[in-house]
Amino acid sequence: MANNILVNKIQAPFIKEWVPDFRTGMEVEVYQMINEWDKSRVQKFKGIVISTAWKTALEKTITVRRKVWPFGVERIFAIHSPTIEKIEIIRQFKVRKKYIGFIRDLTWKAARLKEIK
Repeated sequence: MANNILVNKIQAPFIKEWVPDFRTGMEVEVYQMINEWDKSRVQKFKGIVISTAWKTALEKTITVRRKVWPFGVERIFAIHSPTIEKIEIIRQFKVRKKYIGFIRDLTWKAARLKEIK
């Protein structure tokens, strides 16, 4: 048996079925469960997907960036992590690259992307 088939069989029970197909340029809202002492709450993080990466299905990650007025905040989310409650796709922008890190250097009007309807 090949190694990749064995790895896929082991990872199969942990993969979430409801996960949509992500691409760079999507605006998403990620709901993540945060545990603080004896309490738990859901934290939302809304931003643009600037990169996607994976080797196997279970290792799929997305990097989400949002602008908080003077600063840019980026977070990397493991999609199949048990702390991720849900991920909503809000809208899709037109991009032609797999990694849109150039958006970090752009500000104000230059940072706008064209929306796909």
